[in-house]
Amino acid sequence: MKPRPHADDPIANPGFETLCAHFGEDPTSQFGAASVPIYQTSTFIYPDAEAFEARRAPDTPHYDYTRGGNPTAAVLEAKLARLERGAWAESFGSGMGAISAAINLAVRSEAHVVCVGNVYSPTSAYLRHLERFGVRTTFVRELDPQAFIDAITPATRLMYLESPTTGLFEILDVRAITPVCRERGILTIFDNSCVSSLFQSPLEMGCDLVVHSATKYIGGHSDVVAGVVVGRDERLRDRLFREIELCGATLDPFGAWLLIRGLRTLALRMRHHEQAALAVARMLAGHPAVRAVHHPGLESHPQHALARTQMSGFSSLFSFEPADQSREATLSFLNRLRLFRQGVSWGGHESLAIGGKLFGGPNPQSRVIRLHCGLESIPDLVADVAQALA
Repeated sequence: MKPRPHADDPIANPGFETLCAHFGEDPTSQFGAASVPIYQTSTFIYPDAEAFEARRAPDTPHYDYTRGGNPTAAVLEAKLARLERGAWAESFGSGMGAISAAINLAVRSEAHVVCVGNVYSPTSAYLRHLERFGVRTTFVRELDPQAFIDAITPATRLMYLESPTTGLFEILDVRAITPVCRERGILTIFDNSCVSSLFQSPLEMGCDLVVHSATKYIGGHSDVVAGVVVGRDERLRDRLFREIELCGATLDPFGAWLLIRGLRTLALRMRHHEQAALAVARMLAGHPAVRAVHHPGLESHPQHALARTQMSGFSSLFSFEPADQSREATLSFLNRLRLFRQGVSWGGHESLAIGGKLFGGPNPQSRVIRLHCGLESIPDLVADVAQALA
């Protein structure tokens, strides 16, 4: 294993912002450095042969090789575990590195997976990729928790959830699903990339593991690709560590440092993202050129009340369906935008828009436009979308 950093709460009952700024850090052990140092090294030297011989001990005070652990990454992992209300976190070189490792520890040959239908598309692709090893997945399109429970078979080893869902931002009743999974010995993984640990705590809702594409809100500046898995069960951590060591999807020290920097402003950024997205969504909800708006923060959203019980806030992401469903109208809208740039991902400082027949749902042929509202002036974002619809 690897050493764990100083991880005491700085004060009694610290707030989220305080944890982002201080948890897991001990400047006195780093020559008083206010910023966490970057340990840009592949190899760590042992003081003697006896220490090298004991390097695999659970309580080792030494790092060995950055593929298996690094002091900079360890500070990041301590913070992320605390923010997600977990006991441990492991960082990865991409969100898909984290997602695939978490799935791998849950399944084996001939296993069955139950997965939410409108899941992050690379996750769906990876689950389908595992079919060549006999792993079968049932994608549940309904939102009724009973539909997920009914999809369970004797071979089911994993329940994979997202809420809000990708594209249409539907809300799942997570607390109605996880107790059944725990009772039947089924591992539950929840992708929290869409909301962030500020506004949603899947472990508190009974999930076993939480995954993030840390590229998004945790990094926050579109300059790092990373992922994280958070959990509470140490046995799962041991199994996940084997995936890290053998598959090698390790986060580099500089990437870990960028994520620590991003965490300093996570709460401030998320609150701006939330306000901006709600302002744009409310404008669209009353616009004659818009057929439907998919934002769980709007009172008109069919699962708004459920969202309020699971989430303490909302993110930068939502989608809408233009009244004119032609390809030409969609392209015209996207090309008229000035502040919203066209590009994948989300969570960065810049606003983004993508559109087309991208998502499933009751009418998978509908043209849906997804918006990520960045850190620009909120009135400017509202005005930009309005002029593009004109």
